[in-house]
Amino acid sequence: MKLIYTDADIVVCIKPARVLSTDEPGGVPELVREKLGNPKADIRTVHRLDRVVSGLMVLARNPKAASELSRQIRDNEFEKEYLAVVHGTPVEVSGTFRDLLGRDKARKMTYVAPEPAKGVQEAILHYTCLESRENMSRVRIRLETGRTHQIRVQFASRGMPLVGERKYSERNDPCEIALWSYRLGFSHPATGEKMEFIQEPPECYPWTEV
Repeated sequence: MKLIYTDADIVVCIKPARVLSTDEPGGVPELVREKLGNPKADIRTVHRLDRVVSGLMVLARNPKAASELSRQIRDNEFEKEYLAVVHGTPVEVSGTFRDLLGRDKARKMTYVAPEPAKGVQEAILHYTCLESRENMSRVRIRLETGRTHQIRVQFASRGMPLVGERKYSERNDPCEIALWSYRLGFSHPATGEKMEFIQEPPECYPWTEV
């Protein structure tokens, strides 16, 4: 667990892969408390990354900060950008994916729905292809909505599963999923100051390939 920034109201950290975002044994809040040296610290999750996903997360250190960050997320004032390595190459260098996504709770999987229905929600993301090589592409992604497994499903449904994807691909890549929380932008919950954090992915496969 690496802490990027701390003050009285927020903590920005790097979430490791295979760690839950929520407050439970072994989850990100517990690891942050350990890093701060205070097992009773008030650390609150305000947004989530899939268990297998790594990268930047911001957590609140008191109820007011949690409430304000949650409001920014609801009102689309909270900016999240990701980097991913996908199999294949997008047809357009940049574009927007719009889908209707449903959730199979029994299988814990998200799927693209053919038409509106109960529990089906619109999913929108914007992407830019930064580089392509050896039938893999590095893409930057900005989420407009935040559906469960949204990035993973929207790319996989177009024949471009993320490298390292296990749930929505039959490939057996020798790595963790190549999806990284790259940039966070928000207003500080106490001061209103514009905050921006950027962290590059690790220098390892498949990031070093494209």
